Amino acid sequence: MQALFSPGSLLTVLGAVLTVIGSVAYATDAPNLSLPTIFYGIPIFLGGLALKSSELPPPQRITPAEQWRSLRESTATEGQLKLLKDVMRWRYGQKAHLESSLEALKLWDEQAPPQLQSVEEYEEEGRYALRLSFQLGAVPRERWVAQEGRLGRFFGPGLVATLEDGAPGALYLCLSQPCP
Repeated sequence: MQALFSPGSLLTVLGAVLTVIGSVAYATDAPNLSLPTIFYGIPIFLGGLALKSSELPPPQRITPAEQWRSLRESTATEGQLKLLKDVMRWRYGQKAHLESSLEALKLWDEQAPPQLQSVEEYEEEGRYALRLSFQLGAVPRERWVAQEGRLGRFFGPGLVATLEDGAPGALYLCLSQPCP
């Protein structure tokens, strides 16, 4: 359902509808309607197809957005909010979410990059926290462990990163605030 309402899908459908309307108008000899709809419909349709071919959907959101809203608004750090907003949108022309961040952290492999699978919001000792589930791809777990201390600082001041084991080839990155 989520893919149905992506910007690429919406543009493709809009362009197709305009093109069909323009073609029907042309066939029925209605030049006032056919010319603009064909001229706009075909490029919009092709642009939508181009977006569809390079789109990366947002990861699965494990917890509903409203479930932790009050905690998020009251205790989340700016880094957590920025990260959540960044990963929960459609991406175009990228191989994976957080591509530039993972490259800067040296957790990137061009052939098989880590893929963000899901995002979970939760409460840890009364404070807001995020759990990001990654498929590791060709990046070994040891490289993630070596960067564990840097991960929290990278995504925002005042964050602590914890790595948890997931299924084989998967890893959870938990970003929380330190205990007072």
